[in-house]
Amino acid sequence: MIFFDLFSHDPDIKTVAAGQPLFTEGEDGHLMFVLIKGNAEVIVRNKVVEMLEHGSIVGEVGMVLPGPRSATVIARTDCEFVAVDEKRFQFLVQQTPFFATQVLRVLAERLKKTDQMI
Repeated sequence: MIFFDLFSHDPDIKTVAAGQPLFTEGEDGHLMFVLIKGNAEVIVRNKVVEMLEHGSIVGEVGMVLPGPRSATVIARTDCEFVAVDEKRFQFLVQQTPFFATQVLRVLAERLKKTDQMI
């Protein structure tokens, strides 16, 4: 199963127009998002640190450690994101071990990239 297939028929779609933010650094982070259409960029301290494409997840830290967002996500093209709240996140972790592994992989890759930038 491909990771984003878990979300391909989800009714909780958030549409973000090109140039608009999905969320901004400092705002409360309690949802994770899966990009299902378009391209977006992750910005930390006014620097683009990652480009997101179909199947990318973002906001996953908010599921593990709620609090202010550490980045801003801007749609570069018209985008559609699936919003994942804590209840659904917990269900997916329990019912789909592959989902949990993928989220951990994303967290580890982002941590590694951050360490290399320091």
